[in-house]
Amino acid sequence: MPSSFGLTTQIYNNHIKSGILLAGFPLLLLAMMGGFFIIMNALMQSSVPGAAVNWAAAFNAGWAGVLQYGGWAFAAAGIWFVIAYFFHDSIMRMATGAQPVTRQQYPKIYNMLENLCISRGLAMPAFEIIDSPALNAFATGIDQKSFKIVLTRGLVEHLPDDELESVIGHELTHIMNRDVRLLVISIIFVGIISFLAQMAYQSLIFGNTPNFYARRDDREGGGAAALAALGVLAVGYALAILIRFALSRKREYLADAGSVELTKNPEAMMKALIRIAGHDELPHFPHEMQQMCIENSQGSIIGMFATHPPIEARIKMISEMTNTPVPTLPPPAAPVPTGPWS
Repeated sequence: MPSSFGLTTQIYNNHIKSGILLAGFPLLLLAMMGGFFIIMNALMQSSVPGAAVNWAAAFNAGWAGVLQYGGWAFAAAGIWFVIAYFFHDSIMRMATGAQPVTRQQYPKIYNMLENLCISRGLAMPAFEIIDSPALNAFATGIDQKSFKIVLTRGLVEHLPDDELESVIGHELTHIMNRDVRLLVISIIFVGIISFLAQMAYQSLIFGNTPNFYARRDDREGGGAAALAALGVLAVGYALAILIRFALSRKREYLADAGSVELTKNPEAMMKALIRIAGHDELPHFPHEMQQMCIENSQGSIIGMFATHPPIEARIKMISEMTNTPVPTLPPPAAPVPTGPWS
């Protein structure tokens, strides 16, 4: 099981990763802008019949474009980041439909969380509930005042108490490790890069590029340059996505292990994962936020682009880590929607 030293190390590592994201994002943004302006200049050069592309001039134009428009791009990105960072709580609530609940409404889950927090000397996060029959949960927040654990109604109603406590422990570990703040930052950055890439794409496809739709022999170079420009944008966006997914996958293993340490009940954590598997889908949940959930079968692509490790691999890790046999409990039938709740 992870020791307190291990958890402290993870918190420290996440602080470092947050700093790297903050420092690396401007560099990635500059690289994307420079590549875009270089290719755009080459595109305009190649639009002249018979003209060869002067790449030295294109690189100079790219650097000039970064100097001219970089400040505006950073200002726009900075405004976006500030708004998303400080108003993420309201944004998350509007996007997911989560609603705050009090201890009087749900004493059981508050009592479970309180016991886990007391065992580690932690302040209690708040709870929110999503009115969905799906079995899922996530944690969010950037500081002690905004940390919260969000559970679906289906999870609260269908999981036995020990398994529900394990899920709460899993999400509490994300908060303890500061995973949630790291993911909020990564989601904001990917959103900014996605927006800028789409704007650049629209400029390339629908902009007034000289002779872009000229005769084929006149536009071969321009077409190649346009494809190269789109490639630059795609690579930048893909790098941002890969970083986000890599952060998401590793943290799930650590949160599973942290929950086992908190609850001292590895079998309950494994049973909870078995029950959740296949019943986690939240169809109307924003794609960018699905990576925050305890499971995301909709994003379970094998390899680098998977948002979560396979449930089977997570269960195997818990079993081997604790020397506990894997439970044979079959997953229950899919929950039946019951409509609005009170």
